[in-house]
Amino acid sequence: MSFQQGLSGLNAAGKNLDAIGNNVANAATVGYKGSSTVFSDVFAGAAFGVANNAIGIGTQVTDVAQDFGQGTLSISTNPLDIAINGAGLFRMNTSGTISYSRNGQFQLDKNGFIVNARGSRLTGYAVNSAGSIVPSAPVDLQISSADIAPVPTTTANIVMNLDSSSAVLPALPAFDQTNTATFSSATSLTVYDSLGSSHSVALYFRKTAAGVYATYSSLDGATATSRGNLTFNSSGALTAPTSLADSLVLTNGATTPQAVTYNFASSTQFGSPFAVSSLAQDGNASGRLTGFTVGQDGTILGRYSNGLTRAQGQVVLANFTNLQGLQPLGNSSWAETADSGPPLVGAPSTGSLGIMQSGALEQSNVDMTAELVSMITAQRVYQANAQSIKTQDQVLQTLVNLR
Repeated sequence: MSFQQGLSGLNAAGKNLDAIGNNVANAATVGYKGSSTVFSDVFAGAAFGVANNAIGIGTQVTDVAQDFGQGTLSISTNPLDIAINGAGLFRMNTSGTISYSRNGQFQLDKNGFIVNARGSRLTGYAVNSAGSIVPSAPVDLQISSADIAPVPTTTANIVMNLDSSSAVLPALPAFDQTNTATFSSATSLTVYDSLGSSHSVALYFRKTAAGVYATYSSLDGATATSRGNLTFNSSGALTAPTSLADSLVLTNGATTPQAVTYNFASSTQFGSPFAVSSLAQDGNASGRLTGFTVGQDGTILGRYSNGLTRAQGQVVLANFTNLQGLQPLGNSSWAETADSGPPLVGAPSTGSLGIMQSGALEQSNVDMTAELVSMITAQRVYQANAQSIKTQDQVLQTLVNLR
């Protein structure tokens, strides 16, 4: 008599229950991927193969396969909670050892590195001094809390329409910025000096002839200075010059004089009221980091108090030709093996890689209903194998009792 089949069945059913129990235990684990037990039958080997009528000697656990299917996304209030929607895994660095994970619960450590609960650092592409992403070898991502340096204004682009029906003003009285009767239109814009301080520049336009406007500028309410003429053709388009130069004299310790060019190239003179449709300049005040977000492409954008945004890095994802070949490490992470193949690293939403969702987490993909049904089935299989051993014992007892 052989108890081998029943014993192997008990052992396999026990491991199946272990796998199911592990799934149930991790039903609330962020980024967990459910696993299932794979069985195969066993036959005794012989010198010339197994006979056609050979009876198997039981079963064995061939593999514990993991299901890398998508888990449900849940909303979070932490902007550094990141969910992957689609294929790919986070690339993590733990003191030089690379691992991969779907758990997107991240935070900042004392040095500004993005880390998980174990202190492993999230990796991605760094940025250069100009704030542009540099797609090269992934590095540990670090959020810089340094202020943005001020940038002095050098060019201001002004798009406006001067009313062609406005009257030509006589030579007298002469232009006087305090007397609205001496100019046709006016507008103002904000510019920044080398220290990041803001200044107000007022621009005045005095129609001196058909299609000709004498232009004046005033810095912070000081006496206005002539900057030249703007000339429009009969179609209302601006002819030469399309820009006027200014020289700002500053007294607050900033670089002075500060050269500024006013670009009017897109301005017009039509028979409609004066209106400014666009005022843009290339300077900015200093800015302090106030927050950050992670885009669908993994780009981490820092928001600053001066209204600007600047890239702080880009999270990368890794995919594998054979995900089942990854070695589970625990803590919702896996390691590369020869069976998995090398990692295919890239930015989110490129190739086969999924997209990222900031302020969200991917929950476990365990289906509790299916697991409970599987548990009942595994329990019945265990009981049936135990019954097989019991029957074998009864048969053996009958043989022993033969006289």
